[in-house]
Amino acid sequence: MCGIVGIVGKSAVNQALYDALTVLQHRGQDAAGIMTIDDGMFHLRKANGLVRDVFHNRHMQRLTGQLGIGHARYPTAGSSSSAEAQPFYVNSPFGIAFAHNGNLTNSHELQEEVFRIARRHINTTSDSELLLNIFAHELQQCAGLTLTPEEVFTTVANVHKKIRGAYAVVAAIIGNGMVAFRDPFGIRPLALGKRKTEQGDEYMVASESVALDAVGFTFIRDVAPGEAIYVTEDGELFTKQCAENPQNIPCIFEFVYFARPDSFIDGISVYASRVNMGKKLGQKIAREWSELDIDVVIPIPETSSDVALQIAIELNLPYRQGYVKNRYIGRTFIMPGQTMRRKSVRRKLNAIKSEFKGKNVLLVDDSIVRGTTSEQIIEMARESGAKKVYFASAAPEIRFPNVYGIDMPSANELIAYGRDIDEVSELIKADGLIFQDIQDLVEAVNIENPSISRFETSVFDGDYITGDIDQAYLERVDSARSEGAKKAMIQTELSNLEMHNLDLDSDD
Repeated sequence: MCGIVGIVGKSAVNQALYDALTVLQHRGQDAAGIMTIDDGMFHLRKANGLVRDVFHNRHMQRLTGQLGIGHARYPTAGSSSSAEAQPFYVNSPFGIAFAHNGNLTNSHELQEEVFRIARRHINTTSDSELLLNIFAHELQQCAGLTLTPEEVFTTVANVHKKIRGAYAVVAAIIGNGMVAFRDPFGIRPLALGKRKTEQGDEYMVASESVALDAVGFTFIRDVAPGEAIYVTEDGELFTKQCAENPQNIPCIFEFVYFARPDSFIDGISVYASRVNMGKKLGQKIAREWSELDIDVVIPIPETSSDVALQIAIELNLPYRQGYVKNRYIGRTFIMPGQTMRRKSVRRKLNAIKSEFKGKNVLLVDDSIVRGTTSEQIIEMARESGAKKVYFASAAPEIRFPNVYGIDMPSANELIAYGRDIDEVSELIKADGLIFQDIQDLVEAVNIENPSISRFETSVFDGDYITGDIDQAYLERVDSARSEGAKKAMIQTELSNLEMHNLDLDSDD
């Protein structure tokens, strides 16, 4: 999961790009980057780390220009090396800077095609660099000396035909302008905004509407599934539907966990959808756990707070903050195994013992993935004196890996994979465990925009809407995402650093 932003302005855009990335930081904490265009030249700064750590005054001063793009990365494919931080760029045609959120499901076959047909070299394991080179090749096939809107739209249409998966893209093209487009299913979000100035209109695209709000742009609308946006350097806006059979099937996990509550995605208030999730789950708890003597409802910070509050209202129970989250904990650079994750939970959360002592507590979280965090949080509640600890998940059981840009682990590492609810409850050591029903989850989000008839729910039901996911693909995902593979990749990267004494912050 990543955050992307692009701006065509009438004045310097570096500060606005930085501010937007800080607002989108929740979508990726591994690396960040900004690339601007000024006087026909790219200016780039990217590195591993949080936005505030990657960009210093000396970097911002060099990021000149009125057109630029930015990216906040959480890797779901490839390695975590700073070489795979975005934006990427190619020099031909024109010079293209490129940032991408999502995951290509046919990248395995595309790599051979890019080399064999386009004679282009891919220097990383990132599917974003692969997508950039496909885009560049298609643009080179149809563009003249000066780029027209129709040539841009023809390029995007051809890209749609070649690639599969989930993707939201923003690109900056030297001497021309900014291009943005979204996959034909609308799995990954992308919003369009405008700001009026005395010099003329400025345009911005971003992964979430809240980024537009943060820098003073007015939300116009969501980029439609399959649609392309082209804004010239002079600020002229062109749009066109470039997919043959677009459908709006957004990822439901955006509303469960990833998006900020103050964002709107595809006409849906993320906050309102989470309130609705709390209502639905509270009603289920009232039906199925009416005999339980629950004293208090406590959220796991922070995504589940809105859900937990609504559950407390539905059950007519006290709502309390029982855990304090350390907002200033340093980034954990290497956390390859379960042992390190366990220690990380203790560093990030601290229990308020008085809210647990002698009580039967209902803990509420947005979801349960590996179960490691849930087990530790329940253990903390017991250590703080809780008599009984019940656990509620705002999402259904996660039984399948995500292939559309969310870093879900391999299937074998999902705690609900191949297990029933009682077995999961026993593993996390809860006195009772309840999950949201998938139909209730869909209705909780759908009620905010009834025009959307379907959501991407593959992590719950294994229904991959792109229609190209088979067992062989899932086995490759399992191999790449397993704990062993990640440990090996980290060791390789560390060895390379030691051997070559690389300075990853070379732009200093």
